[in-house]
Amino acid sequence: MPRRINRALKTLSLLALTLIISGCIGTGGIAPQGKVHAPDSLATDEAIRSAEQDAHWPDAQWWQAYGDPQLNRWIDLALRGSPSMAMAAARVRQAKAMAGLAESAESLQINSQSTLKRHNWPSDQFYGPGELADTTTWDNNTALGFSYALDLWGRESNASERAVDMAHVSAAEARLAQLELQSNVVRAYIELSLHYAQRDIVAATLQQQKQMLELAQKRLDGGIGTHFEVSQAETPLPETHRQIDALDEAIALSRNQLTALAGFGPGKGAQLQRPTLALGAALKLPSSLPAQLLGQRPDVVASRWQVAAQARGIDVAHAGFYPNVDLVGSLGYMASGGGALEFLTGRKLNYNVGPAISLPVFDGGRLRAELGEASAGYDIAVARYNQTLINGLKNISDQLIRRESMDKQQMFAAESVATAQKTYDIAMIAYQRGLTDYLNVLNAQTLLFKQQQVQQQVQAARLSAHAELVTALGGGLGAGDDAPQDRQISAPKTPVLLR
Repeated sequence: MPRRINRALKTLSLLALTLIISGCIGTGGIAPQGKVHAPDSLATDEAIRSAEQDAHWPDAQWWQAYGDPQLNRWIDLALRGSPSMAMAAARVRQAKAMAGLAESAESLQINSQSTLKRHNWPSDQFYGPGELADTTTWDNNTALGFSYALDLWGRESNASERAVDMAHVSAAEARLAQLELQSNVVRAYIELSLHYAQRDIVAATLQQQKQMLELAQKRLDGGIGTHFEVSQAETPLPETHRQIDALDEAIALSRNQLTALAGFGPGKGAQLQRPTLALGAALKLPSSLPAQLLGQRPDVVASRWQVAAQARGIDVAHAGFYPNVDLVGSLGYMASGGGALEFLTGRKLNYNVGPAISLPVFDGGRLRAELGEASAGYDIAVARYNQTLINGLKNISDQLIRRESMDKQQMFAAESVATAQKTYDIAMIAYQRGLTDYLNVLNAQTLLFKQQQVQQQVQAARLSAHAELVTALGGGLGAGDDAPQDRQISAPKTPVLLR
């Protein structure tokens, strides 16, 4: 019993001495300063407060609200063939592999090494090998070594958690890339639809201008018109042809943009037919605001995981101030002489096992610098997260305001087109009956053309506003289901022994 007690006292003394020596290096008061904003703490505006009565959320395939099967097919092609999605998926796999690499450090490490060498022994009168002089023998050995990190202070476990958090960051960024790709395809598709609609308006205008030229020519032939009226009717025709050609160019460029987004060459654009976009019921919002609004955005989730990873980095830096203890050992065979595999007989077995302890006594400020870097990294991640929250809430408010405005503008634009069409019809009838001149007809036609253009632009803007709002809400991807808890993003406290 006394010997056992003596050994226990020695062990405790060694541990106490270790703690005293490790305490020679303190943190110097280095700690993070950033404070994470709670989403509900941010002030909201009337646009967001007025949306609290709704209780819906965008579908994962939100673009189907436009009712265009061709758009659905091209988004599916883009998600499967876009190089940007391939890169995002590769980054996720890379991050997962890095997490596996970090986790492996927590496991038992076993390695084996063997050497088989033919040794020629020299003859030397002072240092000669005696009986082995002038002989050639086998000098072989094999060893099986192992090591296991006891991780008393959580260095390895926190490093693993940090790597896993970074894998979550990559996954959230992949969802962000997916949402951006969907949004870009929808915007390009809406632009293509707008170009087609504008071309229809210009083509209709051209047809009306030709009819007016024919009418002016008939009036001249009948002796009731003038050459000046015919010249006036001919003047706008070249410009209208130019506008049609410019819109054909815009349509071709939009097709190229869509094919590039989908990961194809320009030739694939020949398969694109004219869009048939329509937007039914307006998008409704979730009842929990603004936390749920912001929490479903992939960029917010990615920033949140980044904060969690940096918090684990501080824990890793804290562990560096304590002694590191690993359990190491080896088992081997060795032999000089005999046959090539003589050492495997087991008669020359050797082994060792025991703890390996490293103590931070003096490092020239390295540990404090590492802790300072980790703390500053946490503060940067917190500031980026807070800024992402602020920008996200602003974006949602902007799109809500824009959506309401577009609905009103669409109504006013429709009224303007109806009024302009009525004015043009009256002017055309009057001109045919000789009650007014060509200039009044031309002015009425120009006004109608302008109002029709405005109406199409407002409609395209309304379709785009819907896409922008869905994107601002996170696109129905459910990113918030993979977000860290509040405790994971809290700043780690400095351990008592290091204060």
